[in-house]
Amino acid sequence: MNKLKKDVVIVTGAANGIGRAVARAYGENGCAVVLADMDEVRGEQVASEWRAEGHDVCFVRTDVTQEKDIIHLVELTRSTYGTINVLINNAGISEFKPLLECSVDDWDRVMNTNVRSTFLCSKEASKVMRENEGGGAIVNIASTRAIMSEPHSEAYAASKGGIVALTHALAASLSEYNITVNAVSPGWIETGNYSELREVDHQQHFAKRVGKPNDVAKACMYLTAADNDFVTGMNLIVDGGMTRKMIYEE
Repeated sequence: MNKLKKDVVIVTGAANGIGRAVARAYGENGCAVVLADMDEVRGEQVASEWRAEGHDVCFVRTDVTQEKDIIHLVELTRSTYGTINVLINNAGISEFKPLLECSVDDWDRVMNTNVRSTFLCSKEASKVMRENEGGGAIVNIASTRAIMSEPHSEAYAASKGGIVALTHALAASLSEYNITVNAVSPGWIETGNYSELREVDHQQHFAKRVGKPNDVAKACMYLTAADNDFVTGMNLIVDGGMTRKMIYEE
């Protein structure tokens, strides 16, 4: 991987799954990493384990639906490390309900957690990043569900589509501060027991395998690498070719 010029990284939703893998990748590349998550027990456990391995990491309990929590996260990161160079907006929820049973509260919960939080975290972090001589980088974790759907996914699909649109809008607004903003849209990323997947699952992909959390981490590392200041406003699809594979049911 390319050497990172950016060394203070916030990852939201970092206690488990994709967020944990992304945070781990930055830590292993010498970055100071701030883990933000609502799961205080798991977050503290992960941070403690990584510190024992010699990584510079801390955990901040953060409910990304609460503006005050996001402001606290950014202020604490700045007071601890002096700056913020990379923000990975990974926190999100998926909630699938039949359209006729999806309430306004259900809709708002998904949109607030996924889209509103991305806006607020980016807004607050960029206030710090703009003071950096080299700017900064933001990566928003979207989904291939922004461009393809199955029934009963209206709120989730809309939220991920919103993140993709928000990404290029932020890229335009923050360009004057040398802050790049990109999205990563994962496809099928298995965060459970990979060994339990079937061969038919893997064969749905051109890559002949289902994705792993580290595949997303590699994409984030690429988009925030020191020599990668020319890619901004883009949505990088990381799905092993699944959304480009033509499948006919027989």
